[in-house]
Amino acid sequence: MSRISVRGFAVASATAVTAVGSVVGVASGSVAQNNDDAEATAAGTTLLADIPMGEQAQVQTASLTQQADVQAIAADATAKKDAEESARKAAAESAIAKKEAAEKEAKAKKEAEEREKLEQAASRSASRDASDIPVQSSYSVSEVQAIARQIVPSGQFQCFSNIVDHESTWNYQAVNPSSGAYGLVQALPAGKMSSAGADWRTNPATQIKWGVNYMNERYGSPCDAWAYWQANGSY
Repeated sequence: MSRISVRGFAVASATAVTAVGSVVGVASGSVAQNNDDAEATAAGTTLLADIPMGEQAQVQTASLTQQADVQAIAADATAKKDAEESARKAAAESAIAKKEAAEKEAKAKKEAEEREKLEQAASRSASRDASDIPVQSSYSVSEVQAIARQIVPSGQFQCFSNIVDHESTWNYQAVNPSSGAYGLVQALPAGKMSSAGADWRTNPATQIKWGVNYMNERYGSPCDAWAYWQANGSY
């Protein structure tokens, strides 16, 4: 029978090593038993042929099982490490994405607020700085609308027009018989429009200037006033 070197196999099998040590110790019968046991153990550790035939398969099986266990443990540790690293990366990426989204939202909100302020400022400026409109004895609906286009900022005109359509159908002399509201925007009391000019009863330009200023001061802009009107049926 050939002597096959299997260093490491006997280490996994304490039974095989013990068996070899016992056999050698009995055979020597001398005072050097300890040294003989050490040599027998060393021999059993390095050579498969020194292990009894009945136990060689057991030693091989134990060694292979041990190697498989070690590999499984190493694989589990690697998988766990990879999973933890993936989790850390995912958490970091999620945090970055949330931060970027929050910053983007804050920027968009700020820009929207700035645009709104500019529009409101432009609306107020346009109504205050509108050139004087030549006074006439009477005005048609188209003429009144043309005057309004010169006074009301373009971005707010449609909203202003929607309110006037519902309040007076562009009749600058319209009177509500129940409340006494008067003019294009149905000011109540009517005399409030005198703050824009003494000719508020007969001059649609004066009424329009007052109406735009009123909408700016009370609601923020004609479009904000129209939004309120839509929600409440009046403004």
